[in-house]
Amino acid sequence: MKMEDIARLAGVSKAAVSLALSGKPGISEGTRERILQLASEHGYAHKSKAAVSAQGPRTLTFLAAANAGIVLEDYYQQPFFRELIHFIEERCRARGYSLIYSSMEPEPSAGELRALAEEKRSEGVILLGTNLNRSQVAFIAGELPLPLVVLDTCFDTLPLPFVEINNVMGAYQAGSHLCAAGHRTVGYIESNVRIHNFDERRRGFELALLERGMEFAGDEIFSVAPTILSSQESLKSQLAAYLDAGNSLPEAFFCECDYIAISAIKTLNELGYRVPEDVSVVGFDNISEARIVSPELTTVHVEKERMAHLAVELLIESIESAPGAKAKIKVDTRLVERHSSRSPVRS
Repeated sequence: MKMEDIARLAGVSKAAVSLALSGKPGISEGTRERILQLASEHGYAHKSKAAVSAQGPRTLTFLAAANAGIVLEDYYQQPFFRELIHFIEERCRARGYSLIYSSMEPEPSAGELRALAEEKRSEGVILLGTNLNRSQVAFIAGELPLPLVVLDTCFDTLPLPFVEINNVMGAYQAGSHLCAAGHRTVGYIESNVRIHNFDERRRGFELALLERGMEFAGDEIFSVAPTILSSQESLKSQLAAYLDAGNSLPEAFFCECDYIAISAIKTLNELGYRVPEDVSVVGFDNISEARIVSPELTTVHVEKERMAHLAVELLIESIESAPGAKAKIKVDTRLVERHSSRSPVRS
């Protein structure tokens, strides 16, 4: 039985079979399970390069709680995570490690975690913590019998290594930019799915406004889905209700992520508002799509490459050295000014 035979039986390409057997992203979980089942039924034994040669690269695992919150089942195709994974892979290769992928539910059983550690034969795990709460991270760390680094979130009271964005700084930079541009009313478009990162961004934005004597009013906060790039009817409805109450449209909006910002631009355009002539919009993350949307998006740049390198280095250090004090690292951000924001024009 060859890989081509498994592909023919499953009705997929040889490349899809390779992705399923190697644990890499790029196919749905249903397709992966069907391929693995067929391989098992026909006695096909996949030999990785590491198995063929004892001198092959050592292995680390990238573990994500997929299909929950803002981390979709095909998270590896979402711009932010796609870029982050690319940099993790690069750093692993540079340090002589290969990277394999695994996904799970946000609340796996202890048995599932132990089986994952045994089946993958990995030396350590980078856990994508974006959509996980404190208790979920604590449980996974306690039951997973491997060195662990948590990426893209942080809980100060857990004795674990974390690498996260300085979310407070980024949103503070965005708020400061809009205030410095002369905007007197700034709206806030938040995610209707709450995670640590978004809560920290709200705190930083509010701090920027309060320092400048501006009120962070609750009626200027709008809530939308965080993973939709098209216009959203819910935002149209919220804006209509806001305007019907006798309010004027805010002169600018800060959005908790670039997905929301791009969606907001499209929604505002459909309502007849021009960005940035009528209203400025600022996002957060600086995903590749921020340079494709029209107008190009002013946003907070996240140092994804730096975060990836730090996560890999912390994990390798815990694998190759004696256990020491855990580190919690915040990676600073910077504002990237493009064409979606400008000073307001008042008559």
